[in-house]
Amino acid sequence: MEILTKKLNREELKRLADGLFGDMIKGVVDVERRLLALDGELHSDLEALLLADGSKQKDLWGINLYPGVEGEDFLEFDSMINMRPSQGNRSRGVESEPLREKIRSVVAAWVTG
Repeated sequence: MEILTKKLNREELKRLADGLFGDMIKGVVDVERRLLALDGELHSDLEALLLADGSKQKDLWGINLYPGVEGEDFLEFDSMINMRPSQGNRSRGVESEPLREKIRSVVAAWVTG
């Protein structure tokens, strides 16, 4: 588990994914601090890592990345930590398109290729 401090390319992401799930890697994005934590068994583990680093709960959103997949299916908005009725998000996905765009932007800043 780590909060990224340098950009990763798809090959590096694939190597991380091979360690746990094979074709997928879990991540949590802090949309305000523009941070990405990767490589946890659970999204909640990555969430705790970011919270300990100073992130705010309301800014953290769980995702899955599929390094071997191109296009829109590379990033999946699916995590139990996303269920936040108090923020208007009532599913495991991310219902707000502007928020999904912020998440995509953070991922694109950290993952190249």
